[in-house]
Amino acid sequence: QVQLVESGGGLVQAGGSLRLSCAASGSIFRINAMGWYRQAPGKQRELVAVITSGGNTNYKDSVKGRFTISRDNAKNTVYLKMNSLKPEDTAVYYCNAVGVGGRPGDRYGIDSWGKGTLVTVSS
Repeated sequence: QVQLVESGGGLVQAGGSLRLSCAASGSIFRINAMGWYRQAPGKQRELVAVITSGGNTNYKDSVKGRFTISRDNAKNTVYLKMNSLKPEDTAVYYCNAVGVGGRPGDRYGIDSWGKGTLVTVSS
């Protein structure tokens, strides 16, 4: 089992910044990609940004130039630096990790989610 714990959410005024962190722990062999998703009230969960173990990134169009995803492979931790926040960025932000867990000879796929952290941007 792999656990993800997010931190860093909160209330911020429009134009402000926040940094989210997500640490993965447990029986991890390899994490291939880690990402951030968000879900606003009444809306479906959507991809915000993802980063692979090699450092390749992909962003939702509306956050390009404002958000930056990064990771520390040694710590199995992913970060999301959010600048120039807008009220429409208000949502619960979830961390996701995809990879391989378990012991040699007993490997299994990982597709784990954190419990989410609330980001509220006031106008």
